[in-house]
Amino acid sequence: MTTPWGEFAPTRFPEDPRDRLRAWDASDEYLLRHLVEQDVPLSGTVVVLGDRWGALVTALARHAPVQITDSYLAQEATRANLARSGVEPGTVSLLTTRDAPPGRIDVLLVRVPKSLALLEDQLLRLAPAVHEGTVVVGTGMVKEIHTSTLHLFERILGPTRTSLAQKKARLILCTPDPSLRRPANPWPHSYALPGGVGPVSGHTVVNHAGVFCADRLDIGTRFFLAHLPRTRGLRRVVDLGCGNGVVGTAVALADPAAEVLFVDESFQAVASAEATYKANGVPGHAEFRVGDGLAGVPSGSVDLVLNNPPFHSHQATTDATAWRMFTGARRALRPGGELWVIGNRHLGYHVKLRRLFGNSHLMASDPKFVVLKAVKR
Repeated sequence: MTTPWGEFAPTRFPEDPRDRLRAWDASDEYLLRHLVEQDVPLSGTVVVLGDRWGALVTALARHAPVQITDSYLAQEATRANLARSGVEPGTVSLLTTRDAPPGRIDVLLVRVPKSLALLEDQLLRLAPAVHEGTVVVGTGMVKEIHTSTLHLFERILGPTRTSLAQKKARLILCTPDPSLRRPANPWPHSYALPGGVGPVSGHTVVNHAGVFCADRLDIGTRFFLAHLPRTRGLRRVVDLGCGNGVVGTAVALADPAAEVLFVDESFQAVASAEATYKANGVPGHAEFRVGDGLAGVPSGSVDLVLNNPPFHSHQATTDATAWRMFTGARRALRPGGELWVIGNRHLGYHVKLRRLFGNSHLMASDPKFVVLKAVKR
């Protein structure tokens, strides 16, 4: 990655030499060039929101920026990239979307996220720290920036325009207006589940901004809830990639004796899962963990893993995340333990499960989805 501060070679996390996806793109480079070309002063508090893999804060490390991210994997990638570049620990402040932001922001750099809701929530949280002299610059690929994106900046921070496109990337240039009357933050959002979805029917779901299908129950999860395995007699159950936690909460409601571990790499998701669990007064024991799948869970300690793996990493379609989740589940499961997976029929997860577990059983299907079971022998 070529920048005005030198060349860097950031990588994603976990690092995989077979992974051909880069840890930066043209929009990162465009933003960094813009800062130098426009002689943007970087002596104050510089906040970088949504830095995908730490490429931006690694390049800007000499200015002691603050990174705010919803992604555990992005945060770990940032630590690794900073260390690789010889940056002293503590030079860059690493915050999550659940942490209190800085009280004053002099430069706000925004890598536009896929979720418009997450952008709305974060801009509203950061707006009180933005002042009349704050330089606000957003960046993203052309296909990631929509009219609705610009409207959010304008509605929350002030007048907004875009730059010309370069290498299919574009900048968002916003002039803060402290007198702007900002809307109230609508997040988190709660709703009651419909009937016919098992033990959670009629119960409450809480969604923080950025969580998948925050305003309704998606059809894949609905199908999964209707075909969950019986957990009576199982001690340790994992809702892997838990999202808002509705699947793990269903298990806890059906079997109060089960110990449910909710895991996701999104800080917003784990906060949602915990809020959903607590909103329903579920008896029993639960643990909520932000992390890289089942890393850190002892081998052979789990009876059942329930998983709806994502097949996108930002704008790229990839099965790398699903494969890591499946391999992690196999390691964590006890002999005889089961991994239950829901996925779109066309993704062919049965092939991966047979390769990894030596077996794959079709438990339910409809024209769009399949529920598969793999047993650790």
